[in-house]
Amino acid sequence: MKVRTLYLNETELIAEAKKANRKAQKALYDRHASKMLSVCRYYINDLQYAEEVLMNGFLKAFTHLGQFSKTDHFGAWLRKIMVREALSFLRKKQPLFFTDLNDAHFVAAPLPSASQLSVHDLQFLIDQLPENQKVVFVLYALEGYTHKEIAATLNIPVGTSKSYLSRSRSVLQQQIKTYSLKKNESKKS
Repeated sequence: MKVRTLYLNETELIAEAKKANRKAQKALYDRHASKMLSVCRYYINDLQYAEEVLMNGFLKAFTHLGQFSKTDHFGAWLRKIMVREALSFLRKKQPLFFTDLNDAHFVAAPLPSASQLSVHDLQFLIDQLPENQKVVFVLYALEGYTHKEIAATLNIPVGTSKSYLSRSRSVLQQQIKTYSLKKNESKKS
């Protein structure tokens, strides 16, 4: 017996989800939830809160699915929603505090080799950054935003974005060195 896939491609799935077809919405959720949870988790340390943001993001996506155009890539469109939801959550939880630093002429040093660190280790180190530095770092390094886009999104000067990125990279660089040394020492013991 041959089983036919209910939705052959994502375009059909989105078309059905726009009609409020719950099975199609569930299928879209199943296809994208794990990736979008990772996006939420970049910004939010606590997994339960990240899951809450994920749910709110999908609710918003399904509510505004009519605004999605066929020229967009659904995953990218959904990712933008998740980023905005995560930032909104952070602002509600505790307003992000950014200062206009005049020392925005830091040179962004490359991070040391982190090949020995797992994704979990790196996420742990990113989570240790102060919230404002973490948000700028994630938007720039992981989401690919420019400093101009970050400044517009967070309502901060471009120089502040550059400064926080530089600081976060310096802190991460030091954390990676320290973490790698500790990890190597524990392997020798």
